[in-house]
Amino acid sequence: MIKSVDKTPKIRQYIYLHEHEHYPLGISMKEQLITLIQQSVTSLINQGILDTNVAPKIQVTPTKQKLHGDYACNIALMLAKPAKCNPRQLAEKIITHLPKSDLITKTEIAGPGFINFFLNHSAQFEIIKKILDQKEDYGKSNLGNSKKVNVEFVSANPTGPLHVGHGRGAAIGSAIASILEYSGHNVTREYYVNDAGRQMDILATSVWLRYLELLNLNPTFPTNGYKGQYIYDIAQALKDEHQDAFSVDVDALYKDIPADYNSATEAGDKEKYIDGLIQNAKSLLGDKYNIVHKTGLDSILDDIKTDLAEFNVDIDVWFSERSLMTSNDVKNAIQRLEDNNLLYTLNDAKWFKAESLGDEKDRVVVRNNGQSTYFASDAAYMTNKFNRGFDDVIYLFGADHHGYVARLRALAQAFEFKDEQIHIPLVQFAILYQGGEQVQMSTRSGSFVTLRDLREEVGNDATRYFYIMRKADQHLDFDLDLAKSKSNENPVYYIQYAHARICSVFRQLQEQNKTYQPELGLEHLNKLVSDHELAIVNKIALFQDVINKASVRLEPHLLTTYMRELANLFHTYYNADKFIVEDQELTQARLTLIFVLRQVFANALNLLGISAPEKM
Repeated sequence: MIKSVDKTPKIRQYIYLHEHEHYPLGISMKEQLITLIQQSVTSLINQGILDTNVAPKIQVTPTKQKLHGDYACNIALMLAKPAKCNPRQLAEKIITHLPKSDLITKTEIAGPGFINFFLNHSAQFEIIKKILDQKEDYGKSNLGNSKKVNVEFVSANPTGPLHVGHGRGAAIGSAIASILEYSGHNVTREYYVNDAGRQMDILATSVWLRYLELLNLNPTFPTNGYKGQYIYDIAQALKDEHQDAFSVDVDALYKDIPADYNSATEAGDKEKYIDGLIQNAKSLLGDKYNIVHKTGLDSILDDIKTDLAEFNVDIDVWFSERSLMTSNDVKNAIQRLEDNNLLYTLNDAKWFKAESLGDEKDRVVVRNNGQSTYFASDAAYMTNKFNRGFDDVIYLFGADHHGYVARLRALAQAFEFKDEQIHIPLVQFAILYQGGEQVQMSTRSGSFVTLRDLREEVGNDATRYFYIMRKADQHLDFDLDLAKSKSNENPVYYIQYAHARICSVFRQLQEQNKTYQPELGLEHLNKLVSDHELAIVNKIALFQDVINKASVRLEPHLLTTYMRELANLFHTYYNADKFIVEDQELTQARLTLIFVLRQVFANALNLLGISAPEKM
């Protein structure tokens, strides 16, 4: 037995998810069990039986067989070693110190020290009444305590249409934002518009060269310019509005272009070549270059906005990178780093001491030509977010941006923001397959599958579900054929079909000139005694727990897994029993059960931006 003078319990690692103050709308049976176990452990700490420094992660899981009760807990096994006590003996102590509750009818110690809980089924059915009362609010909590959270996601360079890779970040980011909001956070959904820098100059120059082609001036198009029909479309719009106002002597366009690159043979430094074209375009066009630049930006950004809106992705703030320069945010961020003695000068450039703060190397913030870098914009953008009053900021990056994690955390340290205020989930690529073959894509070459193409092929619902159904940092093989199939193997179809099947039961009720009577159903819930029925009751009681875990972990895939398991329980129930039977009381009890089940499906699907069809 380990004793300590300090009797203040420190069980905070996991318990905060399950304290009553976070659940004004009521807590599930599982959460009530965790709270009771917590109180027992606290009592043992106060008596000196357990050390005050233990911080157990209390895990309560449904049993696989009803013979072993409804839920099991391994807390005695986890605490046996620090308590220097036999697990079964410690389990006895935990059971003895459990507060009295109508929830528990019996406890048993199984195996080496598992505690099995047998629950009062009447108490289990309380969740049904709660769902009937709360409807679309079932599952909500104030876990976030109105904390202001900025969720930045997608943020694809506006150099072309969104492709299937961007789509996964859009779906996951949208789901994270909705789940955070549902769990009591004050959420702002943000898209960082990279409307400054070299990539946008390459886009503008690409559009202008296509415009010159439309004027039959025959410029040589660089191999690393942006291609695709959309570039021609923007160039045509430019010509329609401005005619030949942007025409120049094409020979002048290639003046002083680096001689070490041959566009015909693609030999030499093609990056220097296109940078030379950009410089000449700016020089030849003067102020007109800004019109070309803006035309390209506005056209693509409008397309992105439309695409996301059609994909049920809401964006509250479209944040312009350029605004960081015009508002002096970049200048102020650099000065702040300077004041904190975190900059040094080398080769006439200013460097941030990133390596000393955990990054792999130091970063340039101001080039030797006096121009600030992308990294300087990153620094300014971070300070801007916190200056706007956000408590937490979430950057949802593609896996190819994994290098940004260390550098952003270095910046957070430099600006003295707390590490736990910065969250950077990484989204792995979605690889598209059709007919068993991988579909290749490249933005520059114009050979890619757009998000719009994918949505039109398989529909919004399947697209969103497939994107979300795996953990964000796991690779996703997106099977087009499976996503379009109407079979049990297609998970989103399987879930939506469960919702539609429940709706069909109530249509059958109407066809038989019968009515649903929820009061009668609530009165006779004790008739729900089958394993199928009790399994569904236990599962819907876990909905809020799943939401809160998904919120804390930023893992919306937990909700897709939950829905799939719930759908499996329902389809099994549907195939095993009839809902409209001669026993009126049993009929109403079963109708009440599937009525609230339908509500849970609807709430979960809505959180993920997926429809809940009534017919399929």
